[in-house]
Amino acid sequence: MKTAIPINKKLFDIYLLFTREPFVQYFSKELEFYSNGNGGLIGLISLDYTDNDYYGCILSRDKSKQYRAELITASVETIEEVRNWIDDEMSSNSIVFHDNKHEYFDLFKNLNNEEKQHPNYKLLNTNIALSMAKETIKEVSYHYKDIGNFIDQFQSINGFDARVWELFLFCFFREQFFSFKRNFNSPDYMIEKFNQEIAVEAVIVSRKTHLESEPKEADEIQKKLDNDIPLLFGNALFDKMKMEYWKKEHVKGKPFLIAIADFHDTMSMTWTFNALSDYLYGYKYEHSFDKEGKLIVKPVKIGNYTKPNGTKISSGFFFQPNSENVSAIIFSSCGTLSKFNRMGKQAELGSNIPTLIRMGSFYNHDPNADKPHLVSYPVSKDSNETWSEGTVVFHNPNAKIPVNPAFFDDRVAQCFFENKFIHSKMPKYFPYNSFTQNLIPKEEKE
Repeated sequence: MKTAIPINKKLFDIYLLFTREPFVQYFSKELEFYSNGNGGLIGLISLDYTDNDYYGCILSRDKSKQYRAELITASVETIEEVRNWIDDEMSSNSIVFHDNKHEYFDLFKNLNNEEKQHPNYKLLNTNIALSMAKETIKEVSYHYKDIGNFIDQFQSINGFDARVWELFLFCFFREQFFSFKRNFNSPDYMIEKFNQEIAVEAVIVSRKTHLESEPKEADEIQKKLDNDIPLLFGNALFDKMKMEYWKKEHVKGKPFLIAIADFHDTMSMTWTFNALSDYLYGYKYEHSFDKEGKLIVKPVKIGNYTKPNGTKISSGFFFQPNSENVSAIIFSSCGTLSKFNRMGKQAELGSNIPTLIRMGSFYNHDPNADKPHLVSYPVSKDSNETWSEGTVVFHNPNAKIPVNPAFFDDRVAQCFFENKFIHSKMPKYFPYNSFTQNLIPKEEKE
C-alpha cells in the first residue's frame, strides 16, 4: 500500500471509543485499521453482517479533535477492493483536513497555576514515564463534555484524583457499551443501555495530605483494614447519600449507583479491596480445609467500627437506613494513572522509551484456592488489558430498584449477597490489585 499504514487495533479503539455508537457491534465487525502516518487520517474496514460484504471509512479530526467520518464506501464484495480504496483516497487530495487551530477541550491548557497544581499532574504533564497516560487522557478528554470547571480541577491539588477517577469511569462505561446523557450537573453520569437509564455518582476517598508516604507494612495494613479503612469508605458513601440524588426528577424510578475509589494514601488502592466488601455486606470470611483438601468458608458477622472519638459505627452499609436507594456500588483498584499509562503503552501512544512491568494479584478460579494468582508481565502492544478489567459491581440485596446484572459483560466482576455469603461472578482476568513498574534507561534520564 502506498499511503495507508496498518495500525494497532488498541490505538484505533482509543481514537474511536466515543465516536462509534455502541449498537454498531450488532451489525458489523471491525477488521482492519489504518493511518496515513501522522494520525491526520485513519481508516477502517468492516464486515457487514447483514449483507456479508465490506465497507470502508476514512476519518479525520474535526475542530474539537474528535475523529469524524469523511468518506465512506459500502457494499464492496472483497476486502482487497476496500484496501485499495482506502489507500487511493488517503493519497489523494480530495479529503478535507479539518482545521485543528480551533479551541478544543484541553486538559493540559496552561492556566498559570503552577503553585496550585497537584504533584501527580505535574509529573503527568512533563515526565516521559507518563507520556503514554498523557496521550491517552488527551484522546479521551476530546470527547468529554465539560459541565463545570473540570480543567481547573483536573490540574489542582484538591481535584486531580477525583477527575482521574471520573475519566476512568467515562472509559469504563463506554467500553461497556453505554451511551451518555450529559444534560444535568448531577449526578455525575446519566448512562443508557437497552433503552434504560442508570444514574451514577462518582466519589473518592481523598488524601488528607498530598505528600508521598512510605508503603505500609503488613501489620499496619491489617490494622487499618479492620477498622480505619471501612470508616473512610463509609464517610465517603454517606456524604453522597446526604445528597439524595434518587429524589431528582431525572433520577426517580431509575437505578442509582455510587462509584467509589480509594486515593487516601500512596498506593492505597492496591490493598483496600477487602475492606470495602466487608463494610458493604457486614461479614468477614474465615477459611479452612477439610480432610480431602476442600476449601471450607465460614461467615463471621462484623459488629461495629470505632471512630477516634469512640463513636461506634455499624458495619453493613447495604443494611443501613436509606441505603435501599442505592442499587449497587462500583469499585476498581485500577482507575489510576497507571491504568491510562498501560492502556496507552499497549496502544503504542506516547514515548516508546519507558518499559512498563505490571505485577499484581489476580483472582484464582480454582474452587479450593485460598490465595490469588501472582502475575507479572511486560506491557506491550501484545497485552490485552481492558478498561473494564479490575472493576467490580457490588449489588445491594435490599435495593428498591436493583440494577440489571446484564448491563455489565463478563469482563466485569459482580457480587451478590444471600444467606450470609457473597456469591461472585468473576471474569477470566480480575486483578485485586496491581503495581506498574516504570523503567527508563539510565542514559535517557541524564
